[in-house]
Amino acid sequence: MTLKRRPTTWRPPHPPEPKRLLDLTLGSALLVLTAPLLAAAALALALSRPAGGVFVRDYRTGLNGHPFLSSSLRTRLFRLDLLSRLPHVVRGELSLVGPAPLKPGSPAGAAPWRQLVRPGLTGLAQVRRHSGLPWDETPLLDQHYVEHHWIGLDLAILARTPGRALRARKSP
Repeated sequence: MTLKRRPTTWRPPHPPEPKRLLDLTLGSALLVLTAPLLAAAALALALSRPAGGVFVRDYRTGLNGHPFLSSSLRTRLFRLDLLSRLPHVVRGELSLVGPAPLKPGSPAGAAPWRQLVRPGLTGLAQVRRHSGLPWDETPLLDQHYVEHHWIGLDLAILARTPGRALRARKSP
């Protein structure tokens, strides 16, 4: 007796969700635009021979609590450390916008809502940093973002991030 095989039908892959599509397109474009600057910063760091090397590498918790090895330039100048994490956005380990990535085992990382989204390079708590809110409000802002995020909010946060990063650099 021979078994008949059902004909398989080809199905197109699921299109990426709008947030992931934004991360891929904008993250890739930013990576291409900032690559010469990042390469120059890495070269300058390499020539100064910092202890520990040019990159900082440590584990962070991503989507669904999965850890990943994060690497960024060992500099805070013009927030190049954040821009150097753009490859993580393109790979899908980080998002452009989301709660800050935490170290595995961090007590704050145990919140169930943190498992629902990718951590981000910037977020609602980061753009509201100098708003006069006490720091213990940061987890509430992150939770609010997770519960109410949509592309419009992501675009608003992304629009405010460069100004906030430059203002933070000027502050003592």
